[in-house]
Amino acid sequence: MDERLTPVAELIFTENALDPRLDDFRELSTADRRPDRPGGRGLVIAEGTVVVRRLLESPYPVRALLGVERRIRELADELDGLTVPAYVTSADTMAEVVGFHLNRGVLAVADRAAPVPVPEIVVGSRTLAVLEGVGDHENLGALFRNAAALGIGGVLLGPGCADPLYRRSVRVSMGHVLRVPFAALEPWPSGLDLLRAQGFRVAALTPRPDSVALSELGAAGGKVALLLGSEGPGLSEEALAAAELAVRIPMSPGVDSLNVATAAAVAFYELTRHG
Repeated sequence: MDERLTPVAELIFTENALDPRLDDFRELSTADRRPDRPGGRGLVIAEGTVVVRRLLESPYPVRALLGVERRIRELADELDGLTVPAYVTSADTMAEVVGFHLNRGVLAVADRAAPVPVPEIVVGSRTLAVLEGVGDHENLGALFRNAAALGIGGVLLGPGCADPLYRRSVRVSMGHVLRVPFAALEPWPSGLDLLRAQGFRVAALTPRPDSVALSELGAAGGKVALLLGSEGPGLSEEALAAAELAVRIPMSPGVDSLNVATAAAVAFYELTRHG
């Protein structure tokens, strides 16, 4: 039996870069035509076998896969029994379709899942990350990866945040943005009152000298919603005023701040290590 016919989903072999069945994967490097733009088709795109596996395990409805045969074969267990089409092609044809050479060798696209309501995230969590102005997709993706690794219950998005489901965010998060629940927190910042009503202490992470050491907050225990701001300007005065207290990560002289994803990792560890 030809190994190429082994049933893993529906394998479709094609070398036609203009095949209309591949349109979900087309021109990923063209900003105004990207299929993952929220204002456009709003698809979720996963790159590489690790991230594609997480997409297949997630609640996001997978539409199709595209990849070289070796990478599709690596996903055989996850694809077995699924009805989604898996388009198999060469690396050159794949590059022609997506607009660049993809070293990871496989992509998957999915529709967006229904948004998770903020109250559902809040009720099931002890520690939350609340973001304001985190507009860099790579920082956002790294932050979600840190949140998954350190047991953060969810991420709530204030104004000015990038789309967590943008392709670069999904890739940098290693697919964990598909696993950590998130939602927009509105209105801002009065929506923080919902967290307080559920017993959360709202703390703003800032390098201001009048803030208290983060370790004091961690040692106090209890439920915490940690506010994190953008690179450079940090949290707005409005957000700082809405917090119950300001906390900082003590640093060596001459260093005033950390990258937001790095700072988040340090803070997440401190807040969750006490159990």
